Amino acid sequence: MSAPLLEVSGARVTIGEATILKDASLTVDAGRLVAVVGPNGAGKSTLARAAAGLQPLTSGSVRWSGEDIGSLRGRRLARRRAFIPQRARVPGGLRVADAVAIGRSPHVGAFHRPTSADREAVARAIVRAGVGDLAQRQLTTLSGGELQRVQIAVALAQDAPALIADEPTSHLDLGAAASVARLLRGLADDGLAVVLVVHDLALAAAIADEVVVISHGRSVAGGPAAEVLERERLADVWRIDAQLETSPGRTALHVAWLGEPTTQMENR
Repeated sequence: MSAPLLEVSGARVTIGEATILKDASLTVDAGRLVAVVGPNGAGKSTLARAAAGLQPLTSGSVRWSGEDIGSLRGRRLARRRAFIPQRARVPGGLRVADAVAIGRSPHVGAFHRPTSADREAVARAIVRAGVGDLAQRQLTTLSGGELQRVQIAVALAQDAPALIADEPTSHLDLGAAASVARLLRGLADDGLAVVLVVHDLALAAAIADEVVVISHGRSVAGGPAAEVLERERLADVWRIDAQLETSPGRTALHVAWLGEPTTQMENR
């Protein structure tokens, strides 16, 4: 059997005196969307950054197609995965089309001009992300939803087989979040491996092939949303009385916002 496209095993990350990840694992194959969920401070974003090679591990391993990430540097790593940060920098004076073209950097050699293949890749990324009507706009004039789609276009221009998105729907309104969710689901359906760090459990359940729960720096569950996000685990990890409801194409999270903590939580 071939190795998974991405495999994170026993990841541990210590920054200063704080241990952020203690024992986190993640496996993603091409054409699959895996949602990483968990409470604030659980280590979700640190796991995403470690998988992308942006955060060194204290111990454990990250492998891309069986190859240890330590042997992948610069352009070689950039050709394996594209990373969409939680808070992207928005420079002034830069047009959308020019920003997307930056995504081709791993394929354009130093002191070389972009080729016709590079220009075609940028055009495809703009179309696939649905930002063609924004191509001549300045980044600083975009709404949150528009900017997030542009960031996805930048990632797509890399032509990497995997995309790691760190909370791309945070701070977006309902319509914009749904639009980004549909785009990411479509990219997975087209064959990309997608890792999505997200807080919205109903959204994760609606679009993910698999949900991985991170709690206190550990991966405590992984699998289909209906199995992983069951009531007892929601109580144990999020300390809330809640229940996930799913039907074809729809999800809902019923939360007892004003209810008392459940027995499971009181016994922790």
